[in-house]
Amino acid sequence: MSTKQEKAAFAERLKGLLEPLKIRGGTKLAREFNKNYRGEPVTTQTAHKWFTGTTIPMPDKLRTLAVWLNVTEHWLRYGPSPGMTPKPLARNEKYPPSPEVIELASKIGELNPKDRFLVEEMIVRFHGEQAPEGQGEN
Repeated sequence: MSTKQEKAAFAERLKGLLEPLKIRGGTKLAREFNKNYRGEPVTTQTAHKWFTGTTIPMPDKLRTLAVWLNVTEHWLRYGPSPGMTPKPLARNEKYPPSPEVIELASKIGELNPKDRFLVEEMIVRFHGEQAPEGQGEN
């Protein structure tokens, strides 16, 4: 069972993620959430309860929110781990891949070769690296 403080903290994290999307109330949150959710649509009242910290979504809805808002379920539900401040990495050192990154890589790997090439090319362009020799600079 969640405490009032946990619910309020969840609502603040949710509002912070929704603000850049100009979502400031239950009606728009329900509408946008339902575009991303595969189950029974949530009502405006349910979304309002999330927004005001009255309730925290059930795990399947929390998962949908996290994917839609591009955060981890754990962070959205509980916030950052206490005392956890990521240590700076050495130059060219990378953080270990998260389960979400591994899942995404797996999905990319399952694409047909043409679509996989397009996704990989887009990632290279967004990441700021040079495309392999002979591939692409227009």
